[in-house]
Amino acid sequence: MENVVIIGSGPAGLTAALYTARAGLSPQVISGAIPGGQLMITSEMENFPGFPEGIQGPELIALLRAQAEKFEAKFIDKDVTALELNGTIKKIWLDEELIEARAVIIATGATARWLGLDSETRLRGRGVSACATCDGFFFREKHVLVIGGGDTALEEATYLTRFASKVSLVHRRDQLRGSKAMADKALGNPKIEMLWNSVLEEVLGEHSVTGAKLKDVVTGKVRDISCDGVFVAIGHEPNTRLFKGQIDLDEDGYILITQNTQTSLPGVFASGDVADSRYQQAITAAGTGCMSAIDAQRWLESQD
Repeated sequence: MENVVIIGSGPAGLTAALYTARAGLSPQVISGAIPGGQLMITSEMENFPGFPEGIQGPELIALLRAQAEKFEAKFIDKDVTALELNGTIKKIWLDEELIEARAVIIATGATARWLGLDSETRLRGRGVSACATCDGFFFREKHVLVIGGGDTALEEATYLTRFASKVSLVHRRDQLRGSKAMADKALGNPKIEMLWNSVLEEVLGEHSVTGAKLKDVVTGKVRDISCDGVFVAIGHEPNTRLFKGQIDLDEDGYILITQNTQTSLPGVFASGDVADSRYQQAITAAGTGCMSAIDAQRWLESQD
């Protein structure tokens, strides 16, 4: 019987692991088959406190995990396949393995959204990507499109200018939705071209990306544009599939918090992007990870 099981190993889950470990709760972290969350595909971070020179996302994750392990947090690099969160004892399955816990902290984060185009799916991994830091290297001196207008798209577009000869940012509106700092950085980059009032209709290419069909949402005109890659950067979807029907979710699938980080079930807490559709920053995820750890600790003490 575990005191607390933490599901997820991004900044929220790892901070929760650190705090519960230091509280003597010996947390069990189910980190996933691919640990680390979105920071594993994030380039240099200049806005995480304590790193004036910036830090790479994977490096930050490694440091957070090492710090939690220093205080004897335990890690299992597997995926949760099923769970039962009702009742006093919470049950978590990793295939045939069953783990029981008194409290659970959910920190499963969110994943990238796709447009749902057949051509996008067909050419995914052959010029279509949702991760600039994963695939940007393959587009040296190439022309790429980035789809979106929020912070995700602006960060991807700016990062891709390290490799690509030209980055065209395709946005359905006539102004950006991202933060002013990110927008100013992108608009001031000579390698970034803005394609306003445009949407992606189709990715062109048989075996790899050769171009795209773009539609002007004002005039309705469709035109072809040559490019070597398409990066979809239209936001994220919370990883809450396993929790549907057990925990209250909002209309977009994010976990609803009733008080502090408490979910609709006693003894079940949530932190990070899985419960945050507004901020979705590494620092806010880490902050709510700390909160969920303290909430879980106090809840467990109230049950003794």
